[in-house]
Amino acid sequence: MHGTTLGQWRPTPQRAAVLQALTACDGFTSAQTLHAALTADGVVVGLTTVYRTLHLLEASGQVDMVRDSDGERLYRPRPADGHRHYLLCRRCGLSLAVDSEEVEQWAVAVARVTGFHDVDHTLELTGVCDNCHAGRDDGRTDV
Repeated sequence: MHGTTLGQWRPTPQRAAVLQALTACDGFTSAQTLHAALTADGVVVGLTTVYRTLHLLEASGQVDMVRDSDGERLYRPRPADGHRHYLLCRRCGLSLAVDSEEVEQWAVAVARVTGFHDVDHTLELTGVCDNCHAGRDDGRTDV
């Protein structure tokens, strides 16, 4: 964790449950889906608490966040080796980590040239995966 969010992250039973449930998910998931899974498992936690916990986890660098085609935030635990960028299928939600070393170098260079510090960035790549593309039924070949 970094910055001022360290002081804001207080481990509570609800936050621990949210983090554990998120870790158990395969791929990115929404706050609503996470809340439903917690509720189904008998965990008493409010949707607002799930949102706040995910926001704190994102701010502290413990999760990665992407947006789906509707703009909804989706979360997954950040790997131990750090920040990643993902290619996300707009149809099925499949996510793949992509090599982004050039993006990282570019962000550092922009910060250096402009004199900015603590620069953060978001890069969202979306497309249609091979399985969804092969299953299209609209007859188009330009998707």
